[in-house]
Amino acid sequence: MNINPSSKGEELVPIAMAIHQLVNGLPITMRTLNNPGVRIEEGKVLDSNYTGPVLEEVLKSGKMVQKIPEKGEYEGTPVVVVPVMEEGQIIAAMGVVDITKGIYSDIMEITKRPEEFTESRGGQQ
Repeated sequence: MNINPSSKGEELVPIAMAIHQLVNGLPITMRTLNNPGVRIEEGKVLDSNYTGPVLEEVLKSGKMVQKIPEKGEYEGTPVVVVPVMEEGQIIAAMGVVDITKGIYSDIMEITKRPEEFTESRGGQQ
């Protein structure tokens, strides 16, 4: 699989679906720099021409964003969106929609390993 800045929604489905399963079925959104992408919920591709305001924000900033969108498909629901980088360049943005109303994000924060633990393992987690 080769994802690049011009990959289209259909090309993103395998990686987005794998992450959807990895996060226990939370909705996933993903798009590339130059094209709209996918929106996946309940194991199904609902849209293969998708973009959202937080995906757009991350594509511009190149930084992770955790927020509650004020518009778009997931208005009022917490999202976590990260850039997908290759050789220092942003090629895509991928997000998890926290339909647990923040519990998922809280659990991710609570279960972070202490820094001294990861350093003692050589940075491995």
